[in-house]
Formats: sequence, structure tokens, C-alpha cells
Amino acid sequence: MNKVILFNPRSANSKYRIPNSILQVGASIHGQYNYVFVDGNMEHDPWAKIEEYLATGEYRFFGTTAMPGPQLQEAIPFSKRAKEKYPDTINIWGGYFAANQYRVVMGAPYIDFVINGPGDKAFPALLDALTNDTPYEFIPNLIYQSPDGEIIQNRKEDLLDQDALADLPYDHLHQFYPLEGYLSQTYLGERTLAYHSSVGCPFKCSFCAVVPIYEARWKGKNAKKIYADVKKIKTEYGADSIEFHDNNFFVSEKRVAEFSRLMIDEGMSWWGEGRIDTIDRYSDETLALMRKAGCRMIFFGAESGNDEILKEMDKGGKQTAEQIKRFAGRMRKFDIVPEYSFVLGMPAATPEKVMAQIDSDIEFIKEVKTINPDTEIIIYVYSPVPTEGSDLYRRITEAGFKFPTILEDWLSPEWQAFDLRKNPLTPWLKAEMVDKIKNFETVLNAYYPTAADVKLTSFQRRTMRQLSAWRYRRSWYQFPYELKVLQKFWLRYRQPEIEGF
Repeated sequence: MNKVILFNPRSANSKYRIPNSILQVGASIHGQYNYVFVDGNMEHDPWAKIEEYLATGEYRFFGTTAMPGPQLQEAIPFSKRAKEKYPDTINIWGGYFAANQYRVVMGAPYIDFVINGPGDKAFPALLDALTNDTPYEFIPNLIYQSPDGEIIQNRKEDLLDQDALADLPYDHLHQFYPLEGYLSQTYLGERTLAYHSSVGCPFKCSFCAVVPIYEARWKGKNAKKIYADVKKIKTEYGADSIEFHDNNFFVSEKRVAEFSRLMIDEGMSWWGEGRIDTIDRYSDETLALMRKAGCRMIFFGAESGNDEILKEMDKGGKQTAEQIKRFAGRMRKFDIVPEYSFVLGMPAATPEKVMAQIDSDIEFIKEVKTINPDTEIIIYVYSPVPTEGSDLYRRITEAGFKFPTILEDWLSPEWQAFDLRKNPLTPWLKAEMVDKIKNFETVLNAYYPTAADVKLTSFQRRTMRQLSAWRYRRSWYQFPYELKVLQKFWLRYRQPEIEGF
């Protein structure tokens, strides 16, 4: 009766990544509780599989990870259905959405608990308490309702030593979904592994969803442990490349350099996420070593070419517009592609100032591309996930923005689109502003077709560049319908900024 279902709701339409979130939770209870994985990305009908388990009467615990956006489309109705049809089911949610929107989640009568951050200790401790009918009121990283309806948020525990945690149960996942099915073709290679080597981030950017959870804390596995895991997947399942999905893989230069030395003879390409002002402090020797060891691309939150906006975002370091441009040139010397993300449409005092900021960042992006044409550009329309208490949080709430207060409202088309940065509900962003951002993105992606789309032919790249050249050079972005048609049929690369991992 105390078996566990660990559910990863659908987040992508193709090239599915290893569901590291539920894999990590599985590691925490491996050998203690019987558990099954249900990956919504790999199931034609995930609810049918979930109900197949619940109907046996053996599964009491239903653990769901939930990121905002696509995953809510299964997480919410499936959790509700599980509680309605099988009332004894204990619904436990984790993930960024559950942690950041815990009040609306706990307001749903069918959610019993939220794991607030890492669940390596909290999840098995909660199962033990519920199984043995012992108190759970002092379990760190736990959120729940008291009998009188008050939402209780237990204290946060210190981040755990990542090297001391149990090994990830890859072989157990393989019993449900062949691991080879998670190794997809990417820009990096034919069989790309998704991997987490650390938790948290030591910075407190005011717009970041990670900040309220980790509060400027970071812990990582040591280089030898990372290498051992990568080597296992390469040897046993044929991985030839790696995507590090850490919030910040490059916190420690020493760790990165040691990992690079271990990887030199493996012939594997890899990618990770980092900060410009952190990696710009790396020595030339380390950067050269990284490239020799297979580092081909790094994702950076450039965010804006406006120093005042960067200050408002509280990047927590020393990043400036000039550094962003200079660093793009530095990366070119080492043949490492910088993948810069920009957030356009930040709040301002007047609509004119919002539009001026957008225009300024568009010109800044073009400057970056002039310095290093290989720079990959990802553009986000600003979607508020600010840290409570920050100046940015005060400004967006004063502007009239607020999140839904009922969990099911997140299923509405406008809120799903909001989390896909397609149709923001931010009061200061007008339709013409969003159109300008989107149209510029269309022209930019045609003039500089992404290297991430490995199936795009040289003819297709050349055609899009020729058709978009006059628009790009004259800054004429209105109504780029001819480019949108081509991109609809030709672009097939996976977009993590839309689909998630």
C-alpha cells in the first residue's frame, strides 16, 4: 500500500531529455520504497499508465514534479483526478512551480504536500512519517496545511553534500523507458545526455525563479563523480555528448578545469549554463582546456545591453554592457560559442520608455552579432518571476500584475502562453511592443540561422539569409510573413526556452 509513483509531466514535443528531477527523487528512496517512474514525455497516455498503478491499491504516494508552462497541463488535472478517484492517494508536488507558487498549489484541495527545494532528505522523511504515523511538522523543506487550513512553510535545510548522495538510478529508469530513447541528436552530437551536476546558484538576480528556493546557495558534485556518471552513460548506453542543466555549472573554475582534464580523451562535446562575469575571470589556460575537452557552447544570461536595467535585475556580480560585448569576442578566440539570452520588455515609467528600452536592446544585440557572428541569441519577452521583497517585485505589483490565485486558472490558454513567453499578461507591455520583439526575433533568426538546428541545410540557411538581409540591415521588422512561412517548415530545432527540459 506504500508504493510510490514518480511522475514527470510532458514538457516537450520531441528529443526528450532524461527526467533528472524524478530520477533524483528516485535515488533518495531507492532500496527503501518500491517505486515506479511515469514519464509523460514517453507515454502516449500518461494518465492510463498512472491509473493502472493506482487501481492496484498498492500505490499510496503520487509524486509530481511541476515546472511552469507545459507540465501544468498534465500535473494539475492528473493530480486532481487521482485524488477524486482514489481518495487515499497522497499527492506530493515538487519543482520550481510548486516552490514559487506554493500558496496557490496548497490552496488546491487535492494537493497534500509541497517539497520546497531539494527533496533528497525531505521526500523519504515525509514517506517515513506518513507510513509510520509519526510527526512530519519539523521536516525541513516541507510545506503543508495545518488542520485549521493555515499554510505552514517549514525551515529550509542547508544544501547537502552532493557527493554523499545516492547514485542516480539509471538502471531502474531503464526498466521503464530504455535509456537510449533519451539520447537524442543535438548540435553537440548524435546521442546527447542531459545531466545535473549541482544545485542552486550563488547569485540573487531579482527576476530568477531559482533565487527564492536556493537563496544564493550552491553545492556541486566533484569533478571525479561527474566524470564517473558521464563515463557510465557513455559506456553502457552510448552517449557521445552532454548537456549540463545546472542553474550555474561554472561556479568553480577549479572544478571545471579538473573535469575538463578528465574529459580530454573521451571525445565528447558538452554544453552548460554560466555567467559572463564569472567565466570572464577564468584564465586563458582554463578556457583553452575546456575547448580541448569538448566544451562547444555555453549559455549566458546577458539579459540587457542597458547598465541601468542590469542593475535593476540585481545580477549580483559585475556584468556590464561593455563586458557582454567584449566577452563575446573573447569566446571567439577559443572557438566556444556564447549563447546569449536577452530579456526584452522590462517595466518602465511610461510606455515610451518601455519601447525605447526594447529598441536599445535590439541595437545592442546587433552589435554583439557584429563582434561575434557565431553568438547564438535567445530572446525572451519579460515574464515576471521576481523575488518577493525586491524593488522589481514592488514595481510589477504596482503596475497591476498579479499571478492567479486558483491553481486551475494556470490551465487557461493565456496563462499557458504567458509561461511560454508568447502572450505576456504584463500591463506595461503593449501589443505593438511584443510584435516588435517577435518580428525582430524572426528576422534575426533568418539572417543568422541557429547552429542548433542540425537538420537545416546550407541551401535553407542561404535562402533565409538572403531574404532577410534587407530587413536586418535597414532595421525593418514589420510583417515578416515570408520569413515566418519558411521558418515554420524549415526550423526543427528544440527550443528549451519554450518547451523546457
